[in-house]
Amino acid sequence: MFDQLRNIDKAFKHVKRLTMVVVGASLATCCYTVAKSFQMISRAQARIYLVANGKAIEAFAAERKENIPVEAKDHIKMFHHYFFSLDPDEKVINGNISKALYLADGSASSKYQDLKEQRYYAGIISANISQEVRMDSVHFNVNQYPYYFKYYGTEKIIRPTVIVTRRLVTEGYMRSVSRSDHNSHGFLIERWRVLDNRDLKTTPRRTGRDFY
Repeated sequence: MFDQLRNIDKAFKHVKRLTMVVVGASLATCCYTVAKSFQMISRAQARIYLVANGKAIEAFAAERKENIPVEAKDHIKMFHHYFFSLDPDEKVINGNISKALYLADGSASSKYQDLKEQRYYAGIISANISQEVRMDSVHFNVNQYPYYFKYYGTEKIIRPTVIVTRRLVTEGYMRSVSRSDHNSHGFLIERWRVLDNRDLKTTPRRTGRDFY
């Protein structure tokens, strides 16, 4: 009789231990599954897709602070590209300058007005001149705000008979603004000025258009 009771008690303890093990394993599995689910959702939310030329390109979201140097340098590059890339066509000039002025404050607008009053753009159209700019490097200081930058580039002026190559060095500051269709990086160039724009060399035109 007592042996039978002891056997029942042992069996009950075994069942109790087994139940606790099963419950613990189930809880651990549930916690692991929930954690993995949150991780997968976070990864999925970090992925975005951009459509370019009819193709979906996967991109990843990142903190604004991590992207500041990359976005700022591209903003500087595009501003100088629009401001200095000109062709003997009034619509092209106005279109590029308009795009550039969305990326900078009144300091760029003042420079544009000065050149316009000097009939610089009228001369480009009447003399059939094309102008291109290539960025060589950008010094950008992320440790101060507004962010200071110094742009180094090469300007190429294509005239009917000669090609003039100029050095282009500018500086300015950048502050953060809201992103928009006209300003995708969300920066605004301030206190911009040209430090150096001297001629480096003049070469005769070859047959056809010359490129870098």
